[in-house]
Amino acid sequence: MNAPVQKSNRKAELLSRTVEHVAIDQYDARPVIDAMRKMSFTSRDTARAADIWSMSLEDAACSTWLTLAGSTSAGGCMHIYRDMLKYGMIDVVVATGASIVDMDFFEALGFKHYQAQENVDDRDLRAEYIDRIYDTYIDEEELQACDHAIYEIANALEPRPYSSREFIHEMGRWLAAGNAKRKMNRMMVSTTSAVLLSNTHP
Repeated sequence: MNAPVQKSNRKAELLSRTVEHVAIDQYDARPVIDAMRKMSFTSRDTARAADIWSMSLEDAACSTWLTLAGSTSAGGCMHIYRDMLKYGMIDVVVATGASIVDMDFFEALGFKHYQAQENVDDRDLRAEYIDRIYDTYIDEEELQACDHAIYEIANALEPRPYSSREFIHEMGRWLAAGNAKRKMNRMMVSTTSAVLLSNTHP
């Protein structure tokens, strides 16, 4: 890890607004989807996608796969994915490494993503050790701490080739052993591991 950088008032200001994750079990979105069915463009497509998904859930012979990009997790969708697993709405998760490590595992360690401010030069962000994903900030020092945790997990394993599924399982095991700082995100990592273990083979 690099030497820690002293937090300035400017850095604290830039990292003052955390991204809050949407929880789908806190409200009923069906009236909004039904209204979109009568609209045009992407709104009507969204309603049609919801109908297709509902049909897949009703079909016992259909397995539902969630494919996602890392930036959506950082952007506030992490609890959506967690609850989709929790309530049996998806069977398999196909995700980028960034989704699992730099987003979910990162927040399981107690770190957060932040809402970016407008018109900030990336060079100024670099000087403050802040990384940017579109309109989202990450503290680079915290990201390095996350990388170090992955390093510790890897070093503790038997030296041999591991599939991504196996390594994700080991990450979940490490968090469940008392290393997670946020219970909600720990559930997503371990649940994701369980889903992958039950639906794939080495």
